[in-house]
Amino acid sequence: MAPSGPGAPMSNNEGSSGGSLVRHPIYFGFMGTVGVGIALFLSSILANTQSLLLWIVTALFIALGLDPVVRWLEQRKVPRPLGIVVVLLALLSVVALFFATLIPTIVEQTTQLINKAPVWIKDFLNSDFFKQLDVQYHVLDTINEQVAKFFQDAQAVGGIFGGVLGVGTTIANALFGTLIVLVLSLYFLASLPAIKKWGYRLAPRSQRSRVEELSEEITRGVGNYVIGQVCVAVLNATFAFIVMSILGIPFSVLLAFVVALLAFIPLVGGMIAAIVVIAVSLTAGWQTAIIYAICYFAYLQFEAYFISPRIMQKAVAVPGAVAVISVIAGGTLLGVLGALIAIPTAAAVMLLVREVFIARQDKN
Repeated sequence: MAPSGPGAPMSNNEGSSGGSLVRHPIYFGFMGTVGVGIALFLSSILANTQSLLLWIVTALFIALGLDPVVRWLEQRKVPRPLGIVVVLLALLSVVALFFATLIPTIVEQTTQLINKAPVWIKDFLNSDFFKQLDVQYHVLDTINEQVAKFFQDAQAVGGIFGGVLGVGTTIANALFGTLIVLVLSLYFLASLPAIKKWGYRLAPRSQRSRVEELSEEITRGVGNYVIGQVCVAVLNATFAFIVMSILGIPFSVLLAFVVALLAFIPLVGGMIAAIVVIAVSLTAGWQTAIIYAICYFAYLQFEAYFISPRIMQKAVAVPGAVAVISVIAGGTLLGVLGALIAIPTAAAVMLLVREVFIARQDKN
């Protein structure tokens, strides 16, 4: 029997590990330094390629959203390449129709909004409310003092011109990013089955069928979620446009476009859109703003309890608390894109936990 106790010798494994640390400290220190260097190198790569990664995620999200339509065409005996061409032609037709009809109106109404903004500011400055506020707190004197300080600061004035150049660079990068996203979406949509098959081969053969089943369910849910969110946004913007047209709220086309964009943001998009439209509707009178607020908030309740559940019933099912937390976390990490993909990502994580971890725990 092997001796035991405090004076017993160490086992071979313990002796070899402890001895190697003592005999080769330079080797272990060097390997630790290499590991830290590799981690810093990967972190630098991620920091410098953040825009590219966002473009890739956006393109993959769009491709997964269009894939259910292509699959639906495949079920109707349409070959996948032809289905992709049909979907892309339909998408390009919608975009072309949008640019041909809505863009001129939006540009015109945006110009009117910019031209009327000084008049609204002047009316506000001449109102009794602002005059009383100025008498009590000397608001105009404070504004004039801060403006004078700003223009006396050469660095601040120079920053304006730098900001203008920065805006031009941002617009150019946005156009370039849009082109890259469209091209990547086309490639992802065309090669999505091949990408999936290649990914499934990374799993062990015994688990490959299960991995394929879960992956198909996740991608199907993401695609249905994207299509459902598009339908919800279109219905939201259509209702807002009808109400604004009836009430005579100015810039109805521009505001409907803003509502459609904000409606893509889960949970908070509708509230932000309501605040924007109500702020503009105040120019037509507080009664108009109140009527619009009542109608729009009533629609949001109807959408939350009747429209969204029926449209999203085949997409994702995420509890309210998890949806709120995931949207906040996604928006903090990746901005608007993170908020958009937060709910389907949370649904995918919940599916994996339920089908893998909980199922394994139930067997033990």
